[in-house]
Amino acid sequence: MASYSPRLREVYESEVRENLRKEFDFANVMEIPRLEKIVINMGVGEAVGDSKKIKKAVEELTKISGQKPVTTHAKKSIAAFKLREGMAIGCKVTLRGNQMYEFLDRLIQIALPRVRDFRGVKPTSFDGRGNYALGLKEQLVFPEIAYDDVDDTRGMDIIICTSAKTDQQAKSLLAGFQMPFHK
Repeated sequence: MASYSPRLREVYESEVRENLRKEFDFANVMEIPRLEKIVINMGVGEAVGDSKKIKKAVEELTKISGQKPVTTHAKKSIAAFKLREGMAIGCKVTLRGNQMYEFLDRLIQIALPRVRDFRGVKPTSFDGRGNYALGLKEQLVFPEIAYDDVDDTRGMDIIICTSAKTDQQAKSLLAGFQMPFHK
């Protein structure tokens, strides 16, 4: 059985890794930044009133990521929001390995260009430790989601975790994958 390697992983191994080594003058190969994981989080505040909404969100996130998400629950009760401890209020999925590279490829090549009035992602959304976070307002930008099947538009947070020590290293890594940063 031949092993399958995603396009972005091959791009990383053939071009990006070597470019990063030259740009930052790394002595050790293990110092070169790489992708570690991608976490996709979808908050479903409406699930407080209607528990069926969480099932739909889990179904959509499964289609988008190709992996079954974990349901997140409220840690505290908040009377003002009619929220009780232990209630399901969202779902999240952590992607690693080939699925992570496949998702990033679809995000950069297909989903982000489909965002309305898209001019690029913010170059300032790094956390100081080489991780990048971006939010999408609707799940409809992914081709896996059929417009007719959507009952509600739900946003999601996408966090790209890298092994980079600085934001500049992480930005160079993502730029090597053709991440469309806003000028």
